[in-house]
Amino acid sequence: MSDAMLHAVGQNPDDFAVQIADSIESFIVATTEVAKGDEPDSAVPFLLLEVSQLLLTGGRLGAHEDIVPDERYEPDAGPDPDMDDLRERFAALLDPVDVFSEVFDPYEPRKAPVACRISDNLADVITDLRHGLAHYRAGRTSEALWWWQFSYFSNWGPTASATLRALQSLVAHVRLDQPLQELDGLDTDEDLSEDALAEEAGRVMAEEIAAPLGLRTPAS
Repeated sequence: MSDAMLHAVGQNPDDFAVQIADSIESFIVATTEVAKGDEPDSAVPFLLLEVSQLLLTGGRLGAHEDIVPDERYEPDAGPDPDMDDLRERFAALLDPVDVFSEVFDPYEPRKAPVACRISDNLADVITDLRHGLAHYRAGRTSEALWWWQFSYFSNWGPTASATLRALQSLVAHVRLDQPLQELDGLDTDEDLSEDALAEEAGRVMAEEIAAPLGLRTPAS
């Protein structure tokens, strides 16, 4: 969307940048608070809400015309913060529903699903967002918007979308009182063949995974 189009719908380019930055900062603050684990029972639905709102922000960036930064080369934004602690907090909070299966490119034919972790995805998304936020706070607005738009297409958008599907599925299974599909043996550390991954993705989720969400397996 050009500056002229933004003005036509009552959207000042500076306002656009502020709204994007505010939304991203709000997501980081909210999800970091969830990771503290003070309210574990509401963690999944709250993350569903936050990731949904973030993807609305991503959609706005995706619908915008290509953003060109002021400088040819990206200025140094400083070292990215260590995300290991946050990643581990999410993993502990979401255990044992952290691992899920995902197909990275729905337009690539006959692609088998792979194992992913919600905790890894959330940490990776926040890393991308914080990198752009460092530029924004340093006054490099066009650089921040360029980074957020570029990484939306290349990493955090697909990652957040996959995470949203996993979270929505968890909430739907609970609300509809439906047993989860089993991914027994599916592990992000294993190098499984495509046939094995496809087979694993079609099983019924083990009772120890369903129980913390109050779900029943067929055997229970």
